[in-house]
Amino acid sequence: MSEVKSHEFDSFLNRGASNYRLFLLYGPDRGLVSERATQLAGRSGVALDDPFALVKLDASELQQGAGRVLDEVNAIGLFGGEKLVWIRGASGEKAVVEALQVLADSPSVGSTLIIEAGDLKKGAALRKIGESSRAIASVACYSDDARSLHALIDKELAEAGLRISPAAREHLVDALGGDRIASRNELRKLALYCLGKDMVDEEDVLAIIGDASAISVDDAVDAVLQGDVDALLHAMKKITTSKTPPFLVLQACLRQFQQLDVMRAEMDANGQQASQVVASLGRGLHFRRKPIVEAALKHWTTPAIRRELGRLQATIYQSRARQSLEESLVLQNLLAIAIQSARR
Repeated sequence: MSEVKSHEFDSFLNRGASNYRLFLLYGPDRGLVSERATQLAGRSGVALDDPFALVKLDASELQQGAGRVLDEVNAIGLFGGEKLVWIRGASGEKAVVEALQVLADSPSVGSTLIIEAGDLKKGAALRKIGESSRAIASVACYSDDARSLHALIDKELAEAGLRISPAAREHLVDALGGDRIASRNELRKLALYCLGKDMVDEEDVLAIIGDASAISVDDAVDAVLQGDVDALLHAMKKITTSKTPPFLVLQACLRQFQQLDVMRAEMDANGQQASQVVASLGRGLHFRRKPIVEAALKHWTTPAIRRELGRLQATIYQSRARQSLEESLVLQNLLAIAIQSARR
């Protein structure tokens, strides 16, 4: 069993990664999955600009069984040397599962296989194989905690020759963390904005991170609750521009409707007003969002909330299974929920 916990990855990359040829990376933070896969690819010894040595596959393309994967892994490169097969977007496809099982039993000696997967549940076939085989390094990738965010902030700003004030750091930690790549992009944008300065202050963060992932995601969720289609389209445009994965909006919307479900159940059970429930169960809600949630509770019934929860969960599954259509799937279903909100 070769399970690498999220916080153990850096030490594993430096000390243990060279002992493996099979890697499975999974978790809810897609940006972190992608970043760590790239780091492992860089340590593989394969030239990433050599099309004869590097083969990239999308899991959705592997419809004809494990043969394609096994053929690529076992094929000898045109000019010899090491070879890297890199599969993205895996979510439990039969071809990927079967190929990983075969390779776990008899690993290739001349090729490395990296599989990027989504948020696999504990009993998922891919994860089960990865965690039970000594030949596979199974790497969990969960969203950055406060410690990881502070380290990321220090690293990116130090590379730009910048220091940061305590107040600015506090705002940054609140705004970042949903996705590693989105967080890194926002920090690099901040560093560029502060070019020529020595210290990043609170005003800099408020000025340049104003359209950052967390705030834009909240804007999109609020637009859905209010039934404001124009505001939703505007928020999604900001999200796309900032290179924030649309999947984060789905996650945030799902969490919001789960919270609505709990609050509405409390209202129905105890006959409380929306404002009372939000005051008692709305810890963590920004004060500007509380009136929006209160209004939503007055118009959304428990059956309607649960119907939309089902829609959001189905969309999350579809977006993982068909990554090329992720953006359109997310927008289509969020618009549908926003229209329902407007009707109410």
